Order: sequence, then C-alpha cells, then structure tokens
Amino acid sequence: MANDSSDLHSDFLVIGGGIAGLMFALKASAAGSVTVLTKAESAEANTNYAQGGIASVWSVDDSFDSHVNDTLIAGAGLCDRTAVETIVRDGPAVVRDLIELGTEFTRVSEHGEQEYDLGQEGGHSHRRVLHAHDFTGREIMRALGGEAARRSNIRVIENHVAVNLLIQPDPRGGRGTCWGAYALNKAAAKVSRFTAGATMLATGGAGKVYLYTTNPDIASGDGLAMAYRAGAPVANLEFFQFHPTCLYHPAAKSFLISEALRGEGAILTIPDGTPFMKRYHPDGELAPRDIVARAIDAEMKRLGLDCVYLDISHRDSDFVRRRFPNIYERCLSFGLDLTKQPIPVVPAAHYMCGGVVTDLRGRTSIKRLYAAGEVAMTGLHGANRLASNSLLEAAVMGRRAAADAVSAIENRTPPPEFRDWDAGSAVRSEERVLISQAWDEIRRLMWNYVGIIRSDLRLQRAARRINLLKEEIDSYYWAHFIDSDLIELRNLITVAELIVRCASMRKESRGLHYTLDYPDRDDVQTPRDTLIEG
Repeated sequence: MANDSSDLHSDFLVIGGGIAGLMFALKASAAGSVTVLTKAESAEANTNYAQGGIASVWSVDDSFDSHVNDTLIAGAGLCDRTAVETIVRDGPAVVRDLIELGTEFTRVSEHGEQEYDLGQEGGHSHRRVLHAHDFTGREIMRALGGEAARRSNIRVIENHVAVNLLIQPDPRGGRGTCWGAYALNKAAAKVSRFTAGATMLATGGAGKVYLYTTNPDIASGDGLAMAYRAGAPVANLEFFQFHPTCLYHPAAKSFLISEALRGEGAILTIPDGTPFMKRYHPDGELAPRDIVARAIDAEMKRLGLDCVYLDISHRDSDFVRRRFPNIYERCLSFGLDLTKQPIPVVPAAHYMCGGVVTDLRGRTSIKRLYAAGEVAMTGLHGANRLASNSLLEAAVMGRRAAADAVSAIENRTPPPEFRDWDAGSAVRSEERVLISQAWDEIRRLMWNYVGIIRSDLRLQRAARRINLLKEEIDSYYWAHFIDSDLIELRNLITVAELIVRCASMRKESRGLHYTLDYPDRDDVQTPRDTLIEG
C-alpha cells in the first residue's frame, strides 16, 4: 500500500476503506482510476469489527416480504419502504458478488451437501444471516482488500485524514459540486489536494462521540461533519444504536459480544442468575437491540450494578467454540470461559442510524458527492437498525453508487483550480492537554446526557456545554497547525451538536430515541425524519 502522496487526481475518490468504500472502488474501477484514502491501516475500518454477519434472503423458506416486514417493524414506523424493498431485494445479488470476490462464508453439511450456515438474530423471523464464524467483517475485508490490491487502477493510500471537501460553489445558489477533498498525510504532516470526478464518502460511524463504544478509534464522524460543513443535509442522528452486550472488563476496551450469541440461546441474567428479559419483551433475548439495551440499563440502575451477565454455558461446549471461535478465544484471554460461566456485559454506543441524506443511488444533495454505509441515511433503518442489515446496506449502496458515479463522470470534465492548503498564521501547539480535555468532556457529556435515556433537561445542558466547547475548539483549530487529533476533535464536536439538535427536535420516544419527558410514541402525527439542512 502507498503511504506517501502529493496532489493527486483520479476519476473516483473514495474516503474510507470499509465494505461500502471498497465495493464502490471495485465496481467503479471498471470505468476509471480510483484512489482510496484510509485514515489508518487499510483493515482498520468499522467493517473489520462486524462479528454477526450480513442479512439477506437466501433460504427457500425465507422471502423478501418477510425480510422487508422485519426491517419495517424494527424501524418503528420511520423506514422508507421503497428503500427497504430496494436494498432487501438487492441482497442476494450483492452476497453473490461478495462470494465471487473471495468472501468465504461459513458452511455446514446438510443432507450430505455443503450449505451456507444461516444465523438468526434479534428481530429476524427467519435464519438469513450469512456469516464467517464470528468475524464476518474481517473476512469480507480480507476478500475485498485483497481484490482491490490486485487492481492496477485502484490506489489505496493509508494514514491520510480527510480535512474538508473541495466544493465548487453553484453561481445559481445550489449546494455546489464536489471535486474531491483536502487530506492530511499523518506521517509527513502535509495537507494535499485529492481531486476526482466523483467522490464517495464511506467514512463509517461516529461511536467515539460516546464514552463507551464498540467502534474503533477512527470512528469520529469525519464524513458526516465534512458533508454538513459543505452544505449537505443530515437527518435522524438521534437514533444512535447502543449494542446491548459488550464485554465488561478493564482490559477489553468494549469488546463486542455478538448478538448472534443471543440468537443461539444465550440468556441475560442479573448476578444471582435470574433472567430478566421476558419482563421487558415477549421475545426475551431476541427483542430488538434498543429494547435489550434499555432493559439492561434499567436493571443496572434498579440494582446499582456495574454490569449484567450473558450465559451460553448451557449450550454444547464444542458448538460454542466452533460457532464463536473469536469471541471464545478473546474472552478466554481475560480469564472468562464462555462454555463454563456467564460473562459480564454492558451496553455501548454501536451504530449511527442517521447520517448524510442520500437517494437510492447514493447521491447526496451536493453534485458528484456520494455517501454509503454508516455515514449515510437512505431510509433503510428508520428509528432502529435490524441486526446485520448494516453490512447489507453498505454493500448494496456502495455498488449502486458506483453505477451512478460511472455515468456522472462520462464526459470527464476536469475539476476547477483549488488553492493550496493555507495554514495562515497557525503555529505549533504546546498545549496538547487542551485537546485531550475537550475530547474527554465531549464523550462524557454525550454518555451522561444524550445516551440510552434522554430528557429535555439533559439535552439542554448538553447543548449549552457543546456550544461553549465548540467556540473553544474552533479558536484552537484556526490558531494551530492541524493534526489527526485536532481534525477528529473538530468533527466530534460537530457530530455531538447535530445529535443533540436532532434529539431535541423529536418530542416522542421512538425506536432508539427514548426520552423521559415524552415516553410514548406519537402515532397521531405522521412520523417524520429530523432533518437539519447543511
């Protein structure tokens, strides 16, 4: 992989190297040159951490209507039905694409033949989750990354942080046209221009805006913040999914315990071994994630607990080790044996269901700018994401966006001239503590005030403090040379502000957004997205 760069032009620029970005790159590479910018090493993407799998209708016992209906139920009345039907129906084709590109999903012997092992997770009425044991994301990244490396017209440039999009203003008052981005080479501390005929935002989520998250350190909402600053509308950011079960251990750094364990019979209990999920939902452990997360939060607050427990020790030990080898080994490294004992778990921020508003071709409101994956809001997830629909959406929309982008650049119009990056009178910072303090304060206030349960008072306090922090960060940003930490901090405060604004706009509890002041769902008015214009 390349690690150096100066100004560079290509037909397509992809910011982010997860499943959405790589699917876009592989499909677009048939029509032109592609540059993929990754913020860290190529494999360090949210996709790489996806354990459960990719949901798609695959069995003859399943149907598109069933998958659509499960998604609509999970989305709590806020899904765009056309988006759901389109993405679900594209599922089998995109899974076949992944298999052809080298993804090896887990197989089992059925009637003397090898069939794909289909898992069932919370909210799904059928077994339809294709997986590679319990490290599906890593396997997909291996296959797509390997194929991208073999394509001579795909250049992957690692350790580059996008700073701002290159936007040509529209003289008629529109939102303009995107021609690429400025990006920082972290090693050389140099900002370069990466121009392109079409730009894909595939930057993933923003879990690092919260104190506890399953996301990797790079998930700081960069694409969302850049698109918003450039003028693109964003929506539904109040719907942040908290994964119910992350390993509670001081050295585990919020290691995710896949929902697939509950799909295979794992039970949530309080410390004395008493199950509690049936008191919160008739589906028990297979209830939608938001309900499970709130139930765990309620039990922890009711009993003053630091964690609850997840128990799959009643299942056959060979099955557990074979089905969940990665989770088994990781827990064992902390002295916890899945096959013999319950393991301690807590909720953590996991998935951003809102994002940059796109159509079903991945187009944003800015010309030549596309978005796909967790950074985008297509209408698939509504108020709550159905388990394992995220990899499905990312792959489908990466492929659909590539098809549109190929058409958009057919005339090969050259980009306009953009000036060199100008640091102005910026100086090197000697006060790094200001960055670390602001970073910590954002994440703590978001966890305490804008977490699993909100209230008007908490949101108002969060908004006031965020406004003060934003002033401090903006002042610091323009006075000092930028680095990756400062870029991320600037983006995090923008994401925090947008989440609070969306949460304050919704005067009801729906899906992942639960507020003490409006505990019921408002079904009198037509459900609406919380839209914020860029």
